[in-house]
Amino acid sequence: MTPSEIIGFVLMAGVAAYVQTLTGFAFGLLLMGAVGLTAVMPLRDAAVVTGVLTLVNAAIMMIRGWRDVLRTELVLVLCASLPTLVAGYFLLDHLASTGLIYLRIILGLVIIVSALQLVMPPRKEEKEATKSSFVFFGAFSGIMSGLFSTSGPPLVYHFYRQPLPIAAIRETLVAIFSINALIRLFVVIADGTFPKPVYWPAFFAIITVSLGTHMARRMPLPLSPKTLRLIVFVLLCASGASLALPAIPKALAWS
Repeated sequence: MTPSEIIGFVLMAGVAAYVQTLTGFAFGLLLMGAVGLTAVMPLRDAAVVTGVLTLVNAAIMMIRGWRDVLRTELVLVLCASLPTLVAGYFLLDHLASTGLIYLRIILGLVIIVSALQLVMPPRKEEKEATKSSFVFFGAFSGIMSGLFSTSGPPLVYHFYRQPLPIAAIRETLVAIFSINALIRLFVVIADGTFPKPVYWPAFFAIITVSLGTHMARRMPLPLSPKTLRLIVFVLLCASGASLALPAIPKALAWS
């Protein structure tokens, strides 16, 4: 990585952490989308770095909120997500080697669909969903975590439909994201695919992620939650479209 690429990545990670802390959503999507657009590193390596940075962001957020974690829902989701996380990781490994164009399309579509959750928040149900539903969404999130280190979208949609305290939902999601990120990191190390030393300067982003998280708590933007969600929605849609649209003609040409 060149000095300008390192600086750019570090700044992007700080902004993503700031947004994640304000919205409870979008850290991995924003960072992976930015990497896909700028090509500062391969998506497979970026997913590893994103996972490590997710752990940093989650650790800071969990210092105060771990007592609010919903333990039953946490166990259900993790039991379902961990096996599919491994499957998603090896699917990424295959696509990174044989179908990078398709990988860009998948990431772009995931970002766009996930962005819709910011402007179309799920409707609250009158009673909590069944245990099997948490298993289903947990399995889906595991695939996304394995692919892109972004297990959030399906779980955010499902959890925020539940008649549960917002603080408990937020802290439970953070706990799930951090555990998934940790397990994914173990899989990467066991598989021997940790990023090459040339990409290690990206881990300097730990500093900006910590700063971004603290700044969001102490100096939030003077915007309404609705306006903030709309801004993030536009950024995500633009990022997703920029990734997917140029790759579609190439994919069609290959088919």
